[in-house]
Amino acid sequence: METRRREPRPKQFEEQVLNIGRVTKVTKGGRNFRFSATVVVGDRKGKVGLGTGKANEVPDAIKKGAQAATKNVIKVSLVDNRTIPHEAIGVRGASRVMLKPAFEGTGVKAGGPVRAVLELAGVKDILSKSLGSNTKINMAYATLEALKSQRTAEEVARLRGKKVEELF
Repeated sequence: METRRREPRPKQFEEQVLNIGRVTKVTKGGRNFRFSATVVVGDRKGKVGLGTGKANEVPDAIKKGAQAATKNVIKVSLVDNRTIPHEAIGVRGASRVMLKPAFEGTGVKAGGPVRAVLELAGVKDILSKSLGSNTKINMAYATLEALKSQRTAEEVARLRGKKVEELF
């Protein structure tokens, strides 16, 4: 009987670690340390996901976070494969992130976790502003919420049963 080795599948998503935290559980035997990792994955073509994983070692936590992120991948509506269709505010906890479409050549005007999420989603021109809390994990999730709320003119026209020209 022949044994076949499985070929490793090519990675369909790029990953980027946003945050690694040390979590402590205090028991009567002492302190137990574990690690939590928040990972964002994306294909830079309109798909992006976010996930967190916890494990006893950092690499395992990152691996779990990447698996969780690939399960939560969303499709982002992009205009000309470079910017978002309209302004949006995403909220998660006390973090609020405002995203605005930008002209070609503007670049990604965002910092930290917002930038990581937007770049892996494939957004090339965008303006952003952090309103409220700057917690890394919540800012990343708020950015994802804002991206989820995006609708292109074609989608809105289809939902309303109209033509695109009638909207403007």
